Amino acid sequence: MGIIKSLNHTSDKAIDISENYYQKTQEYYKLKIFQQLTQTIGFFCKTTLIGSLLFLGIIFLAVSGTLALSNLLNNPIAACLIIAGLIFLLAFIVYYLRARIDAYIIKSSSKTFFD
Repeated sequence: MGIIKSLNHTSDKAIDISENYYQKTQEYYKLKIFQQLTQTIGFFCKTTLIGSLLFLGIIFLAVSGTLALSNLLNNPIAACLIIAGLIFLLAFIVYYLRARIDAYIIKSSSKTFFD
């Protein structure tokens, strides 16, 4: 009977340890998910705020550049076409570099998510 009680005690102890491990693992994953979720939400909020302010600045820069170029050339239509051409050129450059931009985003995000 001593061996059976000893085995029973050892198996009870192993069950307690495994239940404790399971609970700690569950707590860890809850905290990790919370951390990743808050970092992602914070990233998107900051990106939206900064992006909208930059977009507004680009709009004002384009309008003021068009007005200045219009005064310089004495032709508002040509000034609008030049500014539009510059914006399209910038868009083409960003489109051409999209693979590098994606790689940079994946590389910087992987450091956060897989640490």
